[in-house]
Amino acid sequence: MSDMTETTTGWLTADELAMARARMPILYVEAVPVRVDDSGDITSIGLLLRIGSDGNISRALVSGRVMHHERVRDALLRHLEKDLGPVALPRVPVSPQPFTVAEYFPTAGVTPFHDPRQHAVSLAYVVPVAGDCRPRQDALDLVWFSPQEAASPAVQSEMPGGHGVLLKQALAHVGHTQ
Repeated sequence: MSDMTETTTGWLTADELAMARARMPILYVEAVPVRVDDSGDITSIGLLLRIGSDGNISRALVSGRVMHHERVRDALLRHLEKDLGPVALPRVPVSPQPFTVAEYFPTAGVTPFHDPRQHAVSLAYVVPVAGDCRPRQDALDLVWFSPQEAASPAVQSEMPGGHGVLLKQALAHVGHTQ
């Protein structure tokens, strides 16, 4: 059995990844999957339900690393398919523009975003999906919330590491403010 994180070329071994994480920021993409009506207004927001390595259950956005020699758009599509399934039918533009750049630090409190494993820079996108979403990989479920429900303190409290802040930024970016 290989100790590679993935079998696709461009990935580091677990030891190489740990060494890289200790020395430099790692590039990520994050996506807020949304359903839109015929006029383009957001009707619901999809949040993944995951179990963390510590055993805690939390809500999360679609998120993952960008591989060496991979276009950001391709990484975004890969992670959407990995987390939402092959028939989610995400509508990612040819030249996607992030709604924000989130910088995660291993030290809590530097920014609202915290990842104890590493310093990471994440490009965040709102992505409409039109197909059937079936969570895969380490996601237990995908739950659709109205924009108002997604912004609620109850849902926000279930999103560790700053994902709740990122979700609120996404909602503000598309015109949903409280």
